[in-house]
Amino acid sequence: MNTNSFQLRHIGPRFADQEKMLKTIGVDSLDTLIYETIPDDIRLHGELNLEPALSEYEYLNHINELAKKNKVYKSYIGLGYHEAILPSVIQRNILENPGWYTAYTPYQAEIAQGRLEALLNYQTLICDLTGMELANASLLDESTAAAEAMALLFDVRERSKKKAGANKFFVSSEILPQTLSVLETRAIPIGIELIIGNHENFDFSDDFFGAIVQYPGKHGQIFDYTEFVSSANANNIKVAVAADILSLVKLKAPGEFGADVVVGTTQRFGIPLGYGGPHAGYFATKEAYKRSIPGRIIGVTKDRDGGRALRMALQTREQHIKRERATSNICTAQVLLAVMAGMYAVYHGKEGLQYISNRAHSAATTLTAALGRLGFKQKNSSYFDTILVEVETHKLKETAESNGINFNYIDDNHVSISLNETVGLKEINAIVDCFEQAFNIQDITINEFSSTDAIPEELLRNTDFLTNEVFNTYHSETEMMRYIKKLERKDLALNHSMISLGSCTMKLNAASEMIPLSNPQWGNIHPFVPIDQAEGYQEVLKNLESQLNVITGFAGTSLQPNSGAQGEFAGLMVIRAYHQANGNHNRNICLIPASAHGTNPASAVMAGMKVVVTKTDEKGNINVEDLRAKAELHKDNLAALMVTYPSTHGVYEKAIKEITQIIHDNGGQVYMDGANMNAQVGLTNPATIGADVCHLNLHKTFAIPHGGGGPGVGPICVAPQLVPFLPTNPVIATGGEKAITAISAAPWGSSLACLISYGYITMLGADGLTNSTKYAILNANYMKERLQGHFDTLYTGEMGRAAHEMILDCRSFKKDGIEVVDIAKRLMDYGFHAPTVSFPVAGTIMVEPTESESLEELDRFCDALISIRKEIDTISADNTNNVLKNAPHTQEMLTSDQWTLPYSRKEAAFPLDYIAENKFWPTVRRVDDAYGDRNLICSCNPIEDYIDA
Repeated sequence: MNTNSFQLRHIGPRFADQEKMLKTIGVDSLDTLIYETIPDDIRLHGELNLEPALSEYEYLNHINELAKKNKVYKSYIGLGYHEAILPSVIQRNILENPGWYTAYTPYQAEIAQGRLEALLNYQTLICDLTGMELANASLLDESTAAAEAMALLFDVRERSKKKAGANKFFVSSEILPQTLSVLETRAIPIGIELIIGNHENFDFSDDFFGAIVQYPGKHGQIFDYTEFVSSANANNIKVAVAADILSLVKLKAPGEFGADVVVGTTQRFGIPLGYGGPHAGYFATKEAYKRSIPGRIIGVTKDRDGGRALRMALQTREQHIKRERATSNICTAQVLLAVMAGMYAVYHGKEGLQYISNRAHSAATTLTAALGRLGFKQKNSSYFDTILVEVETHKLKETAESNGINFNYIDDNHVSISLNETVGLKEINAIVDCFEQAFNIQDITINEFSSTDAIPEELLRNTDFLTNEVFNTYHSETEMMRYIKKLERKDLALNHSMISLGSCTMKLNAASEMIPLSNPQWGNIHPFVPIDQAEGYQEVLKNLESQLNVITGFAGTSLQPNSGAQGEFAGLMVIRAYHQANGNHNRNICLIPASAHGTNPASAVMAGMKVVVTKTDEKGNINVEDLRAKAELHKDNLAALMVTYPSTHGVYEKAIKEITQIIHDNGGQVYMDGANMNAQVGLTNPATIGADVCHLNLHKTFAIPHGGGGPGVGPICVAPQLVPFLPTNPVIATGGEKAITAISAAPWGSSLACLISYGYITMLGADGLTNSTKYAILNANYMKERLQGHFDTLYTGEMGRAAHEMILDCRSFKKDGIEVVDIAKRLMDYGFHAPTVSFPVAGTIMVEPTESESLEELDRFCDALISIRKEIDTISADNTNNVLKNAPHTQEMLTSDQWTLPYSRKEAAFPLDYIAENKFWPTVRRVDDAYGDRNLICSCNPIEDYIDA
């Protein structure tokens, strides 16, 4: 056994297992299976042109050497990013713990109560600090959260505003530059006109529907927005506030002065800078807008026994349901980062946060006093932790950088300096030394923190927060560790068993890929530092872009989109810019097959396109003639086709090249959804099938962990004609010569998470990547054959093969009173997370085993499904008191003194022998979704709020 081979560790089945698996499938070799699965005319000829694979040992040495190329300066740049202290107990027990980072989105609530509770804590934290009624379970970053706020306010305009066509949105000139750029990107396609100016002389005319202000302003000035918000509301103009989360510990909550939406980032609650991400954006609003709030919210409900249970609330708002009627395409949260930020608040509590906030503020007032003694004028009349100083910046910059310090250089005569929780007297003196050296001023020493306050009394917070028990209990490391572990034990993640979610590719997140994330040389880099301070990052990101170009066959890549849905939007915006550059402003029709991912139509509408749906045939393939007819009908206005390949139905459609040619012949571009890219890598690619742009889910195909529902990374790769339009950033330029404005806040999106995919590709190499795809196909087809006779596979290719996933038809069980959700819940008793339920076809499950599951695990899962199928055979429609309808079965049920069910305890909890060795217990019985939506509670309320009146 070659112990240096990462491929050997990543791919689950042993080479010796191949013979059994191929025999079950009925083919003589793996190559024969691939030939029967993938159309020959789209197969790649030759190996991917990538560097030879590194062993895990070699890779870790390589990535550590690259880390040394980063210059980790003390960065006081601010602009929404601040160095923060990640408590070790959270780093070790959450960030570095596969029990947390390998979990999936909590759609199956009964086996996700731990992370649901952690997210409820997060939502409570956000509601408390913002003074709002409702918060979601995080968004992607502050800038995209602000864009979502704008879209929400546009959507909830009063009838009179809609009738009058009010489409102007006021943006304060104090807004962060990256937020302004993202607002521009989102506004233009949907007909919103941005008006940028000073809020103090805003005219409140009828053609405005909303406004956004920054609190404190981008260079630190705190404004009192009370009168502004009051005047806006009096004119039916709704106001969003982008607020620094730590400042809200000291400042009056935006909810107190009438804000309609409050957004920001929780990065400074213990999350590494990571050269821009991933970080959890927050979004809070009024309960009146609960049906329009983007993303996911966690709510309280009850289970079948009436006990308290948590689940994702109002799930019908998911964009897979709303499709082109959606106002947002958000499908990913930043769950892992939100959990960490929430735990930061749990660990520190109210008093701890007050200490941290006061320290940051005192650092700023202390520095202000010291610089004043040196003769430098500080211009902010009130501030929290950021000061604005008049100074000759070119002199200061050279000295500061030579001392390993970064400031925010605004122009030739102004610099802003943002302090944070890491700043003590040593750091303040180092900053002062820079001014002294740069201007040859006599040395002074600061020996104590200032006790002065730079916040007016009327802007100080006077309302309570974090009063709930959870924020006042776990302040010792021992108690915190046990609390985190208690929640972890409630969740089923990849460290327990296979999660075979179709379209979500839950594969191994190797330890060697994850280890660099804890290295401060990667974690403590501000996204707006000069490029030469991030040479290690630049090398990794450029290498990763090159690797993805090779894998997709395309010419250029942008890593900026920080979720798959953001990648969809970015790809379509690039296509839009391409058409407009060619003078084709009229091209706005987007063809989308009926089988497409639900976020596709939402993304198209956000990009200003009109969706035209094309039919699928009885085999689940795109109806080529219907597509041809609609492409020709709209040829003068055709912008794009959005296509998923292999199809959402798990099939390599043989007509794909004909389909893409039809679009090109009629003047359109082809966008390929990369959700199923795990079935392409090394065997075919988007360029070969005729696509022009694709997004890639790095949190699927390229091994970034799902983290309980995020982080995600969704870069786009494009053909040569689209390279000039790749997105830029207003602070650090990226993208092409004719770049569109920003898609996300940071220049390279979630750079820290990109290290994972770089490791995955670098350690697998061309051969390992190709074999991963082959084994994903092998595993899927092995499972298909093992389940034959028990479950029907809904769609297959022309030779009867599945791609890397398959749809199992469960609709016939309805005659026995069994719904597909009953199978999903029963699988929990067998120790498995359900596959994807009722997508893309209602009443089915979509199974994707991935390449990293062993033959033994595949067999256990198949045994579980076959056992459940046999249980269904014993059930009739008039018998609702059965083992499926009552699933899942909890430990409390089994240990109860009474057992009145018509089957044994063993049948309920231990239906197969393997379960006894590694039993996973759901902690609540089946949750009541409808009750939770009717009685929406989305924060840690007092217990009396949960009592059913």
